[in-house]
Amino acid sequence: MTTLENLQWHQRFNEHMGCTKGCLDYLGVDISFAWLYGGTGNAFVLNMNDTVFVDAAQAWDISMLFDLAPNLGYSVEQLSIPHKVALEMPDDVFLEKQREAFNFVRARVDQGLPCYAWELNPIPAYFVINGYNDAGYTYSGWGGGGECPWDKLGAFDVKQIAVNCVHPADPRTDGEAVRAMLTVVGDRIERPDGWSIGPKYRTGLPAYEMWAKALELGNANRDGSAYITQVWLEAREMAVAFLDEALERLPSGCLASLRSAHDHYAVVRDRLHALAELHPEQSEGRDWATRVISPAGAQLVRKAADAEARGVGALKKVLASLT
Repeated sequence: MTTLENLQWHQRFNEHMGCTKGCLDYLGVDISFAWLYGGTGNAFVLNMNDTVFVDAAQAWDISMLFDLAPNLGYSVEQLSIPHKVALEMPDDVFLEKQREAFNFVRARVDQGLPCYAWELNPIPAYFVINGYNDAGYTYSGWGGGGECPWDKLGAFDVKQIAVNCVHPADPRTDGEAVRAMLTVVGDRIERPDGWSIGPKYRTGLPAYEMWAKALELGNANRDGSAYITQVWLEAREMAVAFLDEALERLPSGCLASLRSAHDHYAVVRDRLHALAELHPEQSEGRDWATRVISPAGAQLVRKAADAEARGVGALKKVLASLT
């Protein structure tokens, strides 16, 4: 057995961020969760569908996570077979791709490089790979650590292969990293298709109104809504923390705009926190059929949207001062 000692997953609603942070900790790349979420733009994403179903948490274009990573001091090498492609593959071809993934991971682990991957047990989620043996992978993640046969990777629930290897890199300056992120986020956050991967989703500021209407009209999935609220609350908590950190790290010329953005995103965070308290996650099991009607929840979402629109305006001023 080959093991990367002390490589552990961090529990986060954004599993890419939790896995990446574990990999960066192992590599000795010093980066806070706030700077990681903010610098990759993940702190400012919003994705929604008209039933507030749980898939909106992950069914969005995550490419900027990898595109912006080198600015922060790491890069991500990917081996990917998307779900739609995997579904059409004959079993023997998919098995060969699983073998390719296993060889990929073994080679990287032998170089001391950490990896994370989709579905190493029946929970549809990402897990950190902290080693391997002759039979398959060892991992850290939801359900605790364990082992996964190499020919079970990505074949439990949502059939796909997504293996990512995290490499250290030379970071850009703080100002360059934030400018690159705001350029990408600013191009997407006001568009309904900014991070969308399909017509049923809305992203950025337009997603808030889709969310509010679903709650107002009683079309929102009860448990999906509770979960989604926690996902985007975590993101906005990280947005506020990122802006706090940016106030310490960026030039004085943009501090006034940063403070303004910070204060507006703090309102967004607080409104989503109030929504999470209004409709908390169920303590036992989840029901993906029951709907919830909540005019009060819709009002909180719209207040969050108004504050975020003001925050976006402040972020544009930050970008202008860094250009």
